Amino acid sequence: MININLLDNLINLYLNTKKKFRHIYQKSNFYDKKISKIDNKNFEYKPSPHLLSSIVKYQKKKYKIDDFALDSIWKSDINSQDYQKLNNFFWFFSLDLKSSKKETQSIIFNWINKNNRFNEKSWDFDLTAKRIISWLSNHQLTYEDCNDEFKLKFNYSIQKQANYLLNEFDNFSEFEDKIVGCAAIILTGLAYNDHKNYLENGLNLLRKIIKSSIDNQGFPKSRSIKQLSLYLKYFIIIREWFKESQNVIPEYIDENIYYLGQSYCFAWQNIHQDIFFNGNYLSNNDEFDQYLKRFGYKFVNKNKEHGGYAILKKKNIALVMDIGSSPIQKFSKDYQSGALSFEIISKGKKLINNSGYFADKNNRFNKFSKSSALQNTMIIEDHSSCDFIKNEKSEYLISKGLKVFKKNIVFEDNYWKISASHDGYSKKFNVIHERKIEFYPEQEKFIGFDKILKKDTKNVKFDIRFHLDPNSKIMKTLDNKSILIELEDEGWRFSCENFDINIDNGIYFGNKNSYIENQNIFISGISNKSDEIIKWEISKLQ
Repeated sequence: MININLLDNLINLYLNTKKKFRHIYQKSNFYDKKISKIDNKNFEYKPSPHLLSSIVKYQKKKYKIDDFALDSIWKSDINSQDYQKLNNFFWFFSLDLKSSKKETQSIIFNWINKNNRFNEKSWDFDLTAKRIISWLSNHQLTYEDCNDEFKLKFNYSIQKQANYLLNEFDNFSEFEDKIVGCAAIILTGLAYNDHKNYLENGLNLLRKIIKSSIDNQGFPKSRSIKQLSLYLKYFIIIREWFKESQNVIPEYIDENIYYLGQSYCFAWQNIHQDIFFNGNYLSNNDEFDQYLKRFGYKFVNKNKEHGGYAILKKKNIALVMDIGSSPIQKFSKDYQSGALSFEIISKGKKLINNSGYFADKNNRFNKFSKSSALQNTMIIEDHSSCDFIKNEKSEYLISKGLKVFKKNIVFEDNYWKISASHDGYSKKFNVIHERKIEFYPEQEKFIGFDKILKKDTKNVKFDIRFHLDPNSKIMKTLDNKSILIELEDEGWRFSCENFDINIDNGIYFGNKNSYIENQNIFISGISNKSDEIIKWEISKLQ
């Protein structure tokens, strides 16, 4: 049998060697000539910058170009994050239109002179795509009243960068970058009235993204709510570009907006809360909702299950549960091993709250935030329900996934139920985790049943975590059988009769790439039965 570590090392060696040869090729004269072939078309369709307000963070205060230190703007000693912000040129959207066009255009002119040939940093795929979008959308500053020399240089550079995106599209695996790249290529085709090269190819690539990364319900196969929002934003932007440029909108773009919109409505608009599953954290979706309203987009979804999630809501209470199988490996970079984890929302506040996600893949908290212990679910023998492996991009992908089965949802006036099972602990510990959560609206009481199913009676250690909002206050009762939860003006009681319950300190990743302390309740014990049921209750104090 081939040693697995040796095989992984050989694969990584091959990929790294291939990457090095690719970089050598990209820096060659042959490659430069290849992406330099353009038709010298003129910039005709001028897109409105306000169409991008769903993805651009506009500053309340507008800056003049003179406010920036133009002589040192391309200094080399800036950090990676600032370098990306500088080179994607999205900061142009924060410039006052009274800024000097001459100075703005001189910055572009200097950038082109310095970066005319491929450079792996400044020609990063995502940076290049955003740069094209920004330069074209900010035409009032970047293109108006320019001289003929600058026009030729500008048009040439835009089309050369678009050629680069077309050439490199299949070499990138990040679907978030690909959708931005597609948008930039399509915009180039519309702006330069180049239907054969950029527009047709861009639309074909967009179809590939749809086919490969979106399921039949209009939900990303990654099961990422962040990716869902990004897809919907860019599909709408592309549609609005077609509409504004008076080109016929392809039917499949309308169709995918419809299905993506339904998914977005289910995951956000129906509850107006960020649910912390599979890469999600606090968002600015309220602003996106205003954007949708302003442009006349309205979505409806009355389903109780969608995209592997169950959401039951009535009046001030919502119960949300992850009842989906893990995605396949190539879609799993933001997946968190929280199968059958749940959240409870009461009066717009999180009573039970997964810990959130640390998005920075270079930080140790990224892997930590993927663990089952950071989700409201069961942990067996201190292991997560999925195993992860680190790839050459420092991303943690699923090496062993799980399946969810026996799903059942009931939603009646006086009784709710969500139940399901998963096999994430089956191969390693011969355990199936089965969870059933019931809610009785009249009593305002949740009753949970976590079942451990085994084919033997070997001892198995288990923990069940219930993470709380950082603003919650909790205390244990004197009899050690209950824990009181205070969430602003509400009081709740957590109890479990037959197993130990305790309070532990935790970490909350609800805000992007930052953390604060929170607390969690946990049930712990040893199961020596083939069929162990752990019952717990969360009831509102009257």
